[in-house]
Amino acid sequence: MRKTQPLWRSTPPAIFPIALGFMGLGLAWRNVANVVPVPSFLGELILGVSAALFVFFAVSYLLKFIARPAVVLEDMKTPPGRAGVAAISMGLMILAAAMLPFGALANGIWWAGVILQVVVILLVTRVLMKMPPEARMVTPFQLLPYVGLIVAPIAGVALGHSLVVTIVSVFSFLAFLVIAITYGLKLTKVRPQQPLRPSLVIFLAPMSLFAITAALTGHDIIFTVFYWLAVDLAVVFLVISPWLTKGGWTPIWGALTFPVATFTSLQAIAVGRGGDTTVALTLMIAGLVIATGLILYVVYMAGKAWIRGDLSKKTGAATA
Repeated sequence: MRKTQPLWRSTPPAIFPIALGFMGLGLAWRNVANVVPVPSFLGELILGVSAALFVFFAVSYLLKFIARPAVVLEDMKTPPGRAGVAAISMGLMILAAAMLPFGALANGIWWAGVILQVVVILLVTRVLMKMPPEARMVTPFQLLPYVGLIVAPIAGVALGHSLVVTIVSVFSFLAFLVIAITYGLKLTKVRPQQPLRPSLVIFLAPMSLFAITAALTGHDIIFTVFYWLAVDLAVVFLVISPWLTKGGWTPIWGALTFPVATFTSLQAIAVGRGGDTTVALTLMIAGLVIATGLILYVVYMAGKAWIRGDLSKKTGAATA
């Protein structure tokens, strides 16, 4: 009888943007609990469960890599695959934010995430340079490897790494500008195919994160600019959501998770900053409701697909 192949041998990179969004949801609930009277244990519970899932899949992918290191480059042959691998290092930096109460442990995890993200940037660049020019097209998925370091300030500010935070913020902003302008020009000529439409929402994440970074580092004008850019973009995506999600769930829906969670955290931070919080409070509540329902649904669907082995097949994950 033929033995069933262990699931870890084909761990799909597509699971990591979803795990990233799940941890982002935990951080959102934690941030909301800091400004309004909701049970604080909910955020910690979500963070605990999501962190455990992320570590489980990260270890699975590590085993896959150890068994056959070439799988990483094979997984990076497609834009979603490159984004998925980048989400691993981003997830480590978010995990560090979740682990801030543990001090030294959070610091070690944070540095691991930052260093790994730099390695991912170099690997993605190498893969792209070896592809024919027509295969190097700019897509929203490139935001994760090249702009992914913008998640570093979430924990980096609290850990005291101000110089690194400044460097990664400037680098991420410049990379974001290049990708946003290039892809924006592309959108004037061609629209994304139906299965790839949810990937557009990825642009909401760096907008929100630039605002969050500005809030954490005390740059009020920058915060205000990116806050309203994020709000405007979120409204646009909400209006066109039927078009974005037409056709139902696919693994690409993972692209929706982290942006909506990060946007919700931004609103909680805006409420905490005081001033006229009517807009921020309204958007925070709406964001929390949408993010919680959407992310839990995507986690459930992805979990079922992973257990059946469908997630690896549908996303073309390499096998060790």
